[in-house]
Amino acid sequence: MGEEKTIALNRRARYEYSIEDTIEAGIVLTGTEIKSLRAGKLNLSDSFARIERSEAWLVGAHIAPWEGASRYNHEAKRDRKLLLHRMEIDQLLGKTKAKGLTLIPLRVYIDGRGRAKVEIGLARGKQLHDRRRDIAERDARRQMDRDIAEARKG
Repeated sequence: MGEEKTIALNRRARYEYSIEDTIEAGIVLTGTEIKSLRAGKLNLSDSFARIERSEAWLVGAHIAPWEGASRYNHEAKRDRKLLLHRMEIDQLLGKTKAKGLTLIPLRVYIDGRGRAKVEIGLARGKQLHDRRRDIAERDARRQMDRDIAEARKG
């Protein structure tokens, strides 16, 4: 067994949303999609997950067409089915309906067995003042780290 390799991170998700819980799901892909994914040609910006007719779907993820394919290439922005257990889908559906949460893909990776996985976050949208507070906390933490490092030097 190998180690997992991260293909894409959705860095904007942690900025725009507060993540309450995460869950791992498999993705149903075609042959050209997995080849393009392994080459790192994936964009998660503006993508989200949706539960429709008791199935989970990844919507808006862009996997670039694979250059080596002929006419049998895939559509870049099609909806892709996520593989979850029925109980997990029911729990996610209940949480999104009751609490007004959103399902956001946080990262896509290839696991140790060579399978494509997506980490889905159960997220709540941040207000502008929450984002500003996060930025201020991050800046303060950086400044404290700088001060500590300078104190150790001198």
